[in-house]
Amino acid sequence: MKRTTILFALLFAVTCVFAQKGKVTSALSYKETGKLDKAVEAIEETIDANNPKTESSISWPRTWEVRGEIYQAVFQSKDENYKKLSSDPLTIALDSYLKALQLDDKDRFGKSVKIKFTLLIGDLTNQAIAAFNEENYEKALKSFEQIMAIEQTPVYKADDPNAVDTVIMFNAGLAAYNSQNYDKAIEYYTKAAKYKYNGAKTYTLISSSYLQKKDTVGALQILQDGLKEYSQESSLLVEIINIYINKNKVDEAIKYLEMAIAQDPKNPTFHFAQGTMFDRLLKSDEAATCYLKAIELKDDYFDAYYNLGALYYNKGVKQVDIANLIPSNQPDKYEIEKNKADIEFKKAIPYMEKAHEINPTDKFTLESLKTLYYRLKMLDKHAEIIEKIKNNQ
Repeated sequence: MKRTTILFALLFAVTCVFAQKGKVTSALSYKETGKLDKAVEAIEETIDANNPKTESSISWPRTWEVRGEIYQAVFQSKDENYKKLSSDPLTIALDSYLKALQLDDKDRFGKSVKIKFTLLIGDLTNQAIAAFNEENYEKALKSFEQIMAIEQTPVYKADDPNAVDTVIMFNAGLAAYNSQNYDKAIEYYTKAAKYKYNGAKTYTLISSSYLQKKDTVGALQILQDGLKEYSQESSLLVEIINIYINKNKVDEAIKYLEMAIAQDPKNPTFHFAQGTMFDRLLKSDEAATCYLKAIELKDDYFDAYYNLGALYYNKGVKQVDIANLIPSNQPDKYEIEKNKADIEFKKAIPYMEKAHEINPTDKFTLESLKTLYYRLKMLDKHAEIIEKIKNNQ
């Protein structure tokens, strides 16, 4: 009698196992016939941890593989009612496939799961692109990270252990940056730079991420690292120069501007920038030389003409201050010093006039010319500029 009871118990247990595995098959059948709501309901029943009858299906790798297939189908469905079955079906699919691999101690499902992974990467890529275009950068980042997680699984790397998906890595950095997750942006951009993806541009993006974190030291260090790899890339020098200019570290900016000019001597912007640095150091002669070189290379360079005019204008203003310090009982000396100021003002006029010719509506140029014409008693031109200012308002 006891033997009969034992056999009956074993038969019952085997029957339960087949019943639960049968539900997995039913769930897959629902999925194949497009009944995704029933497929989801059926597969979820097989992994209900509160139901003692599901123990066999929960520990069966195929259960989780089928679950992944069903949720991928939910993502791919065009039916809005089915899409509502899950807010994040691809994450569930990925977690399910990973669970299948974890339980597959006899390696019976590795090949089929790898195929599913390949299809899942396609779905995740589409999801990431759509999220990025919709400016949902956090979702895009999550999708790119999931792709990288798949590509790092042993079953996926088996054919080519050294393969690196630099495109996804870089895009993860881009999504992280746009979601203001600058630490992750630095992480993924740095990995992409290690494989020389996108060349020097990647180093500038890493630098920008550091700057967003207010880490100027980190930004400068990565740019200098980039220069070691791409010594002839002027864009890296420009980024370094801009950082030093913004930090008002003039001597350092001039140092790197000299390097930039050595690489690209016909770039008028570099000469102009160097002129502004010498201006800050009150080295007017050196500044004027740089501005003139910029004009030589670009004859319609408004900023260079304006700055050169402003340089002489400011020298004239300083000379007026010197003249005004002379006691009233020394009129001759006052006239000498005042005339020195007028000489500087006269030097400013042709450059201001050229700047005005290039950009007739610039109000600062108009105001400067108004003052210069009045100062030098050029009354006809002063009247003309007054009229232009009125018309420009």
